[in-house]
Amino acid sequence: MYGLTSQIRRSAVSVPSNIAEGQGRLTTGEFREFLGVARGSLFELQTQLEIARTLGMGDNSLIGKAEGLSYEIGKMINAILQKTKQRQHSTLTTDH
Repeated sequence: MYGLTSQIRRSAVSVPSNIAEGQGRLTTGEFREFLGVARGSLFELQTQLEIARTLGMGDNSLIGKAEGLSYEIGKMINAILQKTKQRQHSTLTTDH
């Protein structure tokens, strides 16, 4: 129980930490790379929540709420990735 709880906390903290670190980088490519890492941590968190549910650890309604919030964060990360992809593409085409 302790190990899973600890891992959930670490991955949950990793998501915004990687977004913040990526935002502080100098290029759009670096920012996108950190968004990818954040998305990976989010998938890890979602998997851990499913494991907790399967093992009967914690309140199912709270786990469901956390999963719902994680899916919303995933949508936000994907939207930012799409925006930065468009920005990166338009920069590359205007530089030629």
